[in-house]
Amino acid sequence: MFSIAAISVGSNIFFILALLTISVLVLLVLRRFLTLRATPAYLSIPVFLALALPASVVLLVPIDLASSSRDGGGPRAIWLPERLLLVSWRIAYWLIFVLTWAILPLLGEYIDSGYRDARSRIQYSVRSNARYQMIVLGCATVGLIYISIQNGFEFSTIKALVMALAYVWGLVLAIYLMGHGLVSIPRTLFRNASASGRLRRLQAHAPLLHDRLMDAINDLESLEAQVAQLQHRKTGTARDFQDWIEELAETSTPPELRTGLLEPSSISGTIPAVITERYLADLTRRLQRARHRKARFVDEWDRLILTAADLQAIMNSSASKKLEFGHYSQRSTSPLPKILTPYMRYQLYVNFYPNLRLVLGALFAAASICVVWSELIKSIAPRLSVVALSIVSYHDGVTPIGFGRQVIASMWLLYMCSAALVGVNDAKVWGNRALVRRNTYGESACWYAGLVARLTVPIAYNFLTFLPKDVQKSTTFYRFLGQWIVLTPLGQGFDYLFPVFILIPIGATLFNLYGRVKNICGFGLLEEDDEDLENNPSGYGIGGWREGRELIERELNGLGSLGLSARNARSSRQPTNVDGDTQAFSTSRTPLVEATRPSRSTRGAVATSSSVEEDEEDSFFQSFAHRVRNTIETASRPQWLQGDPFQLPRWMSNDGSSDGNSGLGRWFGGRPANGRVQI
Repeated sequence: MFSIAAISVGSNIFFILALLTISVLVLLVLRRFLTLRATPAYLSIPVFLALALPASVVLLVPIDLASSSRDGGGPRAIWLPERLLLVSWRIAYWLIFVLTWAILPLLGEYIDSGYRDARSRIQYSVRSNARYQMIVLGCATVGLIYISIQNGFEFSTIKALVMALAYVWGLVLAIYLMGHGLVSIPRTLFRNASASGRLRRLQAHAPLLHDRLMDAINDLESLEAQVAQLQHRKTGTARDFQDWIEELAETSTPPELRTGLLEPSSISGTIPAVITERYLADLTRRLQRARHRKARFVDEWDRLILTAADLQAIMNSSASKKLEFGHYSQRSTSPLPKILTPYMRYQLYVNFYPNLRLVLGALFAAASICVVWSELIKSIAPRLSVVALSIVSYHDGVTPIGFGRQVIASMWLLYMCSAALVGVNDAKVWGNRALVRRNTYGESACWYAGLVARLTVPIAYNFLTFLPKDVQKSTTFYRFLGQWIVLTPLGQGFDYLFPVFILIPIGATLFNLYGRVKNICGFGLLEEDDEDLENNPSGYGIGGWREGRELIERELNGLGSLGLSARNARSSRQPTNVDGDTQAFSTSRTPLVEATRPSRSTRGAVATSSSVEEDEEDSFFQSFAHRVRNTIETASRPQWLQGDPFQLPRWMSNDGSSDGNSGLGRWFGGRPANGRVQI
């Protein structure tokens, strides 16, 4: 008895230390994406809890398995008393529930409102979330009627409905995202093992990213020009909001650092004659989004340029067997101590890292196959589940779970959660939200934290269904959550039959179904991916990898619109272009006055001229095919196709509403972007 109590004390100490370690890691993650000193407490604390509590769930599940399976001979793993486990599950689950369904959605809209006073922000947040909550309430009403007919109307019925609906919604989203991630993780490792292939993909992505960066800069300058026009108004309703306008002007880019491409007439035409609080709030909201959108693409462009420079240096070192990175590089691939010699660095980057990626890719591919196999077989033959066999032993019945099997269970659960989070970036249908190093928008931070918290509990319970029924039902987690999910006949088979649909996102990612549908139908729902490089391996045409290579080289040489060699300069230079004329440009992250990169309409001619220089590399048939393709791409539209394009109905478009709350977007919480869907 004394030994068991001593082991329990040791397990309690381990549990406390593990929670402290999780808290420290979460703080480091927040420090990477947020400026903690400048972030208000009402934002940092909920985001911290939304990340720390799901991480504790990954820790609680293996401890729960060992605690429920220990026999009278004493535990051989980390375990906790049943009462302490039940309290821990209640605290973690209900805090996650409140954060994901109430606090974080309201807080995100509160930050994104654009108003100055707290009362107007709260009203905007409640009004924006009311539409989504009404849809949820309607679904809950239908579910309450069904469960009341099935089991009678009691307090436990309402509790079961709330927990079951939250689990079902989370499981649907988790299965969809996890299916993408199970394919994306090993495929990314395999592809990145080749430096040349990775560089080619970066070059193919560079034109698209550069276009988006230029669009973001122009949108921001257009909004800042509106603020400048408002600042010059000294009469009328503008006097009532002079402090607000001056505050916006102080945070704007100085006029001398702008490109000067915008016409004053087009700017003044967008300013209403009567300035209202709602208009200024909308302008403030668009300014906030535009600034963070620019920061997002600037960060992505910087990382792309630095990574491409590193990869090019790795490829160039094959002859000398010595690897030296340039002065411009910030070690974007991975930081290394300065004690490494050029030869050791060459061996590390050319031989060790590629082989390590191949080994990890094979390991994660096998893990993905095991997870998918366990999802498919668990309802038919649970003893054949690879995940269950690695955790539970069947020698003399079900034996207690030891520390080693606890670690294995944690690794399985962590991989499933990681695959779902990777799927968030793989399935890009979330609008303009993004994580930016040290400059993440507050609304985006709330959304990502809420998504992490919403996915973890359904994935944890789905992982529990891999195990035998007797092991599953003996856990405290099942008695707390599982009994309410299987309260009705509909819920009993859902968590076993629905995960089979994981094959749909796996097949869509594995065979590039989204890209094929986009190419056939012409929809721009998703961003371009690596499959576009396979469709255009030659790199000719608009937005090819050859154009991306030229953009990267110009940026590294300090001639691009974001010249890395003069990133901190404030003055302008006068470079000479290919025609001998001079072009004025600013080196402070702004586009050129005379664009350094041709527009989409004229890029075909540039691609044609560049193809002449590289005809000697191709055969006669390849050259002929390239010329035919360039002719088709640069051909002008027939006269019968010219004229006004097809206009969408007003209820389907976002025209006339700058905050994204018109059209179909207002039924899903607002803020749609580029035809994407917000979930």
